Order: sequence, then C-alpha cells, then structure tokens
Amino acid sequence: MGDAGIVEFEDFAKLDLRVGRVVKAERLPHSKKLLKLVVDLGGEERQVLAGIAKWYEPEDLVGKLVVVVANLKPKRMAGEVSQGMVLAAPCGDGEKPVLLTVEEPVPPGSKVC
Repeated sequence: MGDAGIVEFEDFAKLDLRVGRVVKAERLPHSKKLLKLVVDLGGEERQVLAGIAKWYEPEDLVGKLVVVVANLKPKRMAGEVSQGMVLAAPCGDGEKPVLLTVEEPVPPGSKVC
C-alpha cells in the first residue's frame, strides 16, 4: 500500500472530533444542496452547513447526535459561515450520506477518541 495518505498520530490528534446535538435545522433559500444546522457542542452552539439537503428533511435532524469536526477553520458557503463539519459516509459518490453518530447517548461536547 505504501505510505501515501498515511498520517502520523500527531496529525490525527490535531482534529477536535466532538459529539453534537442538532438543536435547529433549516433549508437555505439560496441553496439546493446545503442545510444550515445549529449544533450544541456542550455549552457552545455552532452553525454548521452540510451538503445533505437532497437526502434529509431539516425536522428529521433536530435532536440527532452527530459527530462534528469542531476545530475546522470556518468557511463561507452560499452567503453563510460554517463553523465545523458534520461527518458522514460515504462521501462524494452520489450516494446518500449517512451521518455518523454514536451507538449510545453521550453528552453534547463529548470528545471522540
């Protein structure tokens, strides 16, 4: 396989992966792809944009526990700012992205390790 694409543990450890609870979700009127989520990361709420509008209804996401990259540099998309990334699989192949979650409930803000 070689070491192309292999990262050192120290690089992986730089990611701040947290469990978040979706407290609000809505469609963006100026985007067919993005949903705007407000995610509770344990005392802090973040706005996260996710390209899942084709597959998910906003009301179905409220209350759902999701895994978020919490220390991703904010990015402007469709006139809004995303302050993280919700993880899903598969990525980018046109199939429905299934949001990553936890098997049992944990408090919002719990670190993923």
